[in-house]
Amino acid sequence: MSLFLAQVLKVVVIFAGLVSAAGVSTLAERKVSAWIQLRLGPNRVGPFGVLQPLADGIKFFFKEEFIPQGATRWLFLLAPMLAAIPAMMTVAVIPFTGVIATVDGTPIYGSIADIDIGAIYVMAISGLGVYGIILGGWASNSKYSLLGGLRASAQMISYELSMILVILSIVAMSGTMNLREITDQQNANSLLGFLPAWNVFYQPLGFVLFVICTFAETNRHPFDFAECESELVGGFHTEYSSMKFALFFIGEYCAMIVMSCLTTTLFLGGAAVPFWAEAPWFVGLAAFVVKAAFFMFLFIWVRWSLPRFRYDQLMALGWKVFLPLALANVFVTGLVLSL
Repeated sequence: MSLFLAQVLKVVVIFAGLVSAAGVSTLAERKVSAWIQLRLGPNRVGPFGVLQPLADGIKFFFKEEFIPQGATRWLFLLAPMLAAIPAMMTVAVIPFTGVIATVDGTPIYGSIADIDIGAIYVMAISGLGVYGIILGGWASNSKYSLLGGLRASAQMISYELSMILVILSIVAMSGTMNLREITDQQNANSLLGFLPAWNVFYQPLGFVLFVICTFAETNRHPFDFAECESELVGGFHTEYSSMKFALFFIGEYCAMIVMSCLTTTLFLGGAAVPFWAEAPWFVGLAAFVVKAAFFMFLFIWVRWSLPRFRYDQLMALGWKVFLPLALANVFVTGLVLSL
């Protein structure tokens, strides 16, 4: 196999896996919520309801297309794509595993692109998704949708600052912005002689801040004020139907998956298997999937367990609590490294 074909195959497999995982996540959301609330969940389409995501996809294709009167048509149609595409693009630099194979003397890594600014790339591209939400709210010609878009933009600014500062602390410790090298650095040493030297042990405050910020970054409960049903009907996507509505949710679940993968990469050693330094690449891939699946479960568990904050509480938490803590974390990290 040529190097070009190997790279193309890797791109197809990773993107197909991401979209498939987003579909499976919708089923997991419904099953876990049913389990928490002592219900059955989907159990009619396929064995144990496993074909429900496929049925939902077919349903969305055949639902009626509707554009509200007075909506800005081209922006209304563009917004769902702007919400979904950045979330899908972000996965390009996630190192799912180590070297898979060598083709013509070139190592094939378990990521689409192995770039030196992977950490910056993730934050830059993931931040673009909010434009789709803002445009969707504004172009719908609905006050409820517009309020949802405005809330999403304010929320993104508030929490992305803290998230960037946490990543800055990790970059300072690792001495690199390459996500693969950050995972390698975590696995090169050991803690207390036998524990893996993952960043979750060196940056516990950063880990907690980062995980909570991912909830706000992806507009997930208890920070789902962009689509708060009790106040905004459905928020930014109130006027959307059919596949345009589905694209918003594909983007949301893809963003959740990417943030789960990023947390695994930055804090849990990526594809590293504890106490098995020379594990084969497919074992490392399985370990990565298990770690990321835990954070996906956390997204779902929190949604069906905690009440929603008030909007003023959300903003106060971001600016008055998380930002000072993230700044203090950067300061302490720099102080320890300098000493």
